[in-house]
Amino acid sequence: MGRVTVRRPVLTLDATGGRRRSDALAGEEPLELRVNGEPLAVTMRTPGHDVELAHGFLLGEGVIGAATDVGSARFCDSRDEDGRHTYNVLDIALAAGVPPPADGVTRSVYTTSSCGVCGKASLEAVRLTSRFPPAADPVTLTPAVLSTLPDTLRAAQKVFRATGGLHAAGLFTVDGELLGAREDVGRHNAVDKVLGRALLDRRVPAAGCVLMVSGRASFELVQKAVLAGVPVLAAVSAPSSLAVELAEDAGVTLVGFLRGDSMNVYTRQDRIEEGATARIALG
Repeated sequence: MGRVTVRRPVLTLDATGGRRRSDALAGEEPLELRVNGEPLAVTMRTPGHDVELAHGFLLGEGVIGAATDVGSARFCDSRDEDGRHTYNVLDIALAAGVPPPADGVTRSVYTTSSCGVCGKASLEAVRLTSRFPPAADPVTLTPAVLSTLPDTLRAAQKVFRATGGLHAAGLFTVDGELLGAREDVGRHNAVDKVLGRALLDRRVPAAGCVLMVSGRASFELVQKAVLAGVPVLAAVSAPSSLAVELAEDAGVTLVGFLRGDSMNVYTRQDRIEEGATARIALG
């Protein structure tokens, strides 16, 4: 099976000179996702938790809304030049009565580890209707809890500590309890994996939860939160303008630049209980 990390020789140079050593790199391999035997998408991902990734991807595309919408998931017989099974082709069989993906969901090109919507065959398929709209979620949380999430997520990033080359996503309760975390070379893959795990654990809709991501908040990550019924999305870096627009339309609380006790709350600020010691710049 594909490896999460790969060791490669490297020459390290610094002010004291150079030395040769072995370095751990984050694994990156293609995964072709098929639905009912038909190719749907190809993404570059870190091998591992591929079934979760597939469930999260289909959830984020509005194809499924529950674990019972999937009848089975199996790896196809894909092999490398040496005849070894690659486990890089995964076929999802939808349960009886579940409609197949719409034509607009099919990716017309290979998607990269960091890009999602840019590869869609139809931009009209981008704005999807959630089965679990988060706007009415009454959840509230404190800045003090939010400030703990990046460190808690970082502590769960075992492969990042070895390679320094992976994104992460974590699903938290409003009390700061980590429900699950996943790593991947792609931001959207990490989110798909953690939301796919939540779906399999019957935690979707993810009412009362916070989705924390290690990078920026893009439109697609907000869309995935909306489709999973997540009311709060927090990121350590910046959101895009379209991400803020979608979060506002869907009623998601979007937090960016979450670093220490400082953060920007861009939408649905009413869910954040401002504390006397919190330094929040409301966007």
